[in-house]
Amino acid sequence: MKNLVIVESPTKAKTIGRYLGKDYEIKASMGHIIDLPKSKLGIDLEKDFEPQYEQMKDKKKIIAELKAAGKVADKIILATDPDREGEAIAYHVGDILKKVNKNEIKRIVFHEITKEAIEDALKNPREIDLNLVNAQTARRVLDRLVGYKLSPILWQKVRRGLSAGRVQSVALRLIVEREREIEKFKKEKYYTVAAILGKDQNDTAFELIEINSEKIEVQETFDLYDGKYKIGRTTIGELDKAQKIVSDLKTKEFKVADVLKKQTKRSPSPAFTTSTLQQDASRRFGYSGKRTMSLAQKLYEEGHITYHRTDSISMANSAINAIRSFAEDEFGKKYIPIAPRFYKTKQKLAQEAHEAIRPTKVAVRESSIANELGKDYAKLYDLIWKRAIASQMADALIESTTVLVDSTKDKDSSEYRLKANGSILVFEGFLKVNPLGLNDTILPDFTVSDKFSAKEIKEIEHETQPPPRYNDASIISTLEEKGIGRPSTYATIISTIEIRGYIERQEGRFIPTSVGIAVNDFLVKNFSTIDDIPFTAQMEAQLDDIAGGEKKWVPVIREFYSPFEKTLELVKNVERVKIKVEETDEKCPLCKANLVIRTGRFGKFLSCSTFPNCKFTKPLVQETEFICPKDGGKIILKKTRKGRKFYGCPNYPKCDFAVWKLEDLKKQAVS
Repeated sequence: MKNLVIVESPTKAKTIGRYLGKDYEIKASMGHIIDLPKSKLGIDLEKDFEPQYEQMKDKKKIIAELKAAGKVADKIILATDPDREGEAIAYHVGDILKKVNKNEIKRIVFHEITKEAIEDALKNPREIDLNLVNAQTARRVLDRLVGYKLSPILWQKVRRGLSAGRVQSVALRLIVEREREIEKFKKEKYYTVAAILGKDQNDTAFELIEINSEKIEVQETFDLYDGKYKIGRTTIGELDKAQKIVSDLKTKEFKVADVLKKQTKRSPSPAFTTSTLQQDASRRFGYSGKRTMSLAQKLYEEGHITYHRTDSISMANSAINAIRSFAEDEFGKKYIPIAPRFYKTKQKLAQEAHEAIRPTKVAVRESSIANELGKDYAKLYDLIWKRAIASQMADALIESTTVLVDSTKDKDSSEYRLKANGSILVFEGFLKVNPLGLNDTILPDFTVSDKFSAKEIKEIEHETQPPPRYNDASIISTLEEKGIGRPSTYATIISTIEIRGYIERQEGRFIPTSVGIAVNDFLVKNFSTIDDIPFTAQMEAQLDDIAGGEKKWVPVIREFYSPFEKTLELVKNVERVKIKVEETDEKCPLCKANLVIRTGRFGKFLSCSTFPNCKFTKPLVQETEFICPKDGGKIILKKTRKGRKFYGCPNYPKCDFAVWKLEDLKKQAVS
């Protein structure tokens, strides 16, 4: 008997082939083989938004090979990825192969590429899940309608060559609005009061927290996402007030009022989801979401980790038992809790891939991956491995100590209370395998009623800080929190608006370009629903409902398209948007007008301010203050062919000095 198994990629095909015998032939579809046409809308608006799918031109050879293999197969098995995209690929491949083979076509699903998982999947085949296919169709139709109908409007009203995406526009809006918060932010100075109090020659820093039994006002500033948060320290708004307090404190003696000790537990986090993996890889290694997903894809296809597009935090019982057994053998019985840990995903999940991201074999360590695939794959694997192992280990125990000190009473002046905090890691627990950077802060042994004088008292000046610009980790976290996008889309959302030139990276954080700001403002003003966070989140929820069989996709699209179509007509009459340019002192060599910095499809360039009357342009060279350590040239900001920025010698590639990050440039170059 000859069995034909269809997967997406050659790597996946090769891995599966190791576990199946000679009776199986494995073929790769290389992703989708059917899609909407590139040159037209491809959606019949008069026939319930019927997608006019066609075979992709660059897949003709692959389709012919699949047909040839399918024609002689006794059984056809579709083994594409366990999500909406994978289900749609399986559906379209099956649809083509039905025409050349009348035998039964089955669908199998697995979440890790291991011998056991493949064999189990083969024993439990199922039919194509049409609800998942419909959800993918709805998303494809929805995104095509927005992109195809909206992009020409941007060409007319902003600049030729621009395009818009439904979810990407919301991400751009978040980045633009954050930039405007930063621009509006006014820094203010504030002060804290610190006292160095000595006991047994051990100096301890205390912070003032109360005056006359009243807590000092708490300074507020922006948090990472929305609104405000308290920075967690007592502050004083005016310098003269802080100085008066310091003067008064210098006249005081101090007495320990209380020593509070308590033991707290710190529990491990669950194994990674797609979102948390991308966030952690960004924070620790500076990886973009796209880079993380590329590395994870290879690790999955080589059989080292479970499926990497998931919003589930649960793990299979067999995996939990294997991890507990490994942790007990490796670290000892006290490092695992009495009962296994079970993590429950909070939100409803239509696209859930059943398990969090974990290693398929706990015994495989970072060094093995490094030898097989390279150090970048090993770094990401180690991150996944440590998080998964730690998720089933015991709590860490931390003993925290708070010492409260009061000033001596004096009827003619204020009374003050100061505080010092310390903590000690009593038992590592899960931190044994996945340290979180906890440092012991050991306080001397203070006893209630101990008395002493201050060695130093001073006010410390601080300045409120604007909200930070988004980076890969914080934008993904915000999108997930607001219900925008899904595991399969987080990475492409950011890479798309970056490729379009709507945002740039500056020291790992996102800044909107003048073009991005113009596009955002136009969309916010004229297409408020497209750019509205609650609306976009609601649409994502409806796509989940379609995937779960709770809604039909055509009514969902119709409900969106009717008002969208009316808005398209109204916007045809609005004024064209001007893209803001950056002025320079440099003169145009042709007409002597000032040159300005404009942003084009390939980045920033210098152009005559009188354009289109004068069409002079030249490349913009962005110099830094640093000198190349190899040949003395002034380091400039450059771009790779794929648009990624780096700092390099002006004589590159003759001189090969180049670094990706500004921090590395500061370390290696001459200032």
